[in-house]
Amino acid sequence: MAVTMVPPFIRTFKCIFMCLFVTFALACLISFSVLQSTVEEICKCPLSEKLSPPIDSSHLLGVIVPFRDRFEELLEFAPHMVKFLAEQHVSHKIYVINQVDQYRFNRASLINIGYKIATAEGCDYIAMHDVDLLPLNPQLSYRYPTAGLFHVASPEYHPRYHYNNFAGGILIIKKEDYKRVNGMSNKYWGWGLEDDEFFVRLKEASLDISRPTNLSTGIENTFRHVHDRVWRKRDMAKCFNQKEVTRRRDRQTGLQDVEYKIRSKHQLTVDGAAVTVINAELRCNRTLTPWCLCSEEKKKETSERRQGKAR
Repeated sequence: MAVTMVPPFIRTFKCIFMCLFVTFALACLISFSVLQSTVEEICKCPLSEKLSPPIDSSHLLGVIVPFRDRFEELLEFAPHMVKFLAEQHVSHKIYVINQVDQYRFNRASLINIGYKIATAEGCDYIAMHDVDLLPLNPQLSYRYPTAGLFHVASPEYHPRYHYNNFAGGILIIKKEDYKRVNGMSNKYWGWGLEDDEFFVRLKEASLDISRPTNLSTGIENTFRHVHDRVWRKRDMAKCFNQKEVTRRRDRQTGLQDVEYKIRSKHQLTVDGAAVTVINAELRCNRTLTPWCLCSEEKKKETSERRQGKAR
């Protein structure tokens, strides 16, 4: 059987051809991959910008969080709110006003302090925001309220409070409107009623309050209320003449005369969410509001009982 010999130059030519072909194929593959990535990057940027509008820098929201001994709740609140506001493209700063004195908690005074700090740093509207109330429905708007106030935590959707005059939880108000009503009363030491008194101020000033309507969620799933009433009991004590005084409209105190001292200011980051923590020390006028320390009345009552027994 005859064997046909392939000339050496043909074998050499085949090897060179195969090498050139493989090199060409690899070069084309690499070039195509780079070109595809470049095209994707070029196409992706404008589309991304169209789908995700930039942060609105025409307004700056100051989220004011009156605070004391709620660290676990703050760990949830900070990342949740930063993400929620970012998704609405709302330019914002979060201020946690932490009460560090010996007096009873005063939510209204802490909001007055937060307003002063936030507006001094450029915020033109604020959200008075409880740390234990987290918005879940993206239809809840935190954008600048062009007309009047916007009560985010509407009684129609709030997990607990459903009366018409309710104005607590989360309320958004423009800088000039808050100043117009002289902020909130400083007489409310302990829990409750300060937002009801604020509602009266707003009505007297003829300021309209709008609320979310036609949401796709209801009472059970519009907000998450993280407060544990057993573990964190409300300070509902009423001492001296507190009950009588705090049922009336306060025409003596407000934003202009809140007394406090800033002990320190810190930047806190929780899971990438940045907030400003202000440690504030409130001052109490014991003549005007002796109930800032109910323990003093209890001491007096105990002393009087002991004196009576001794007689």
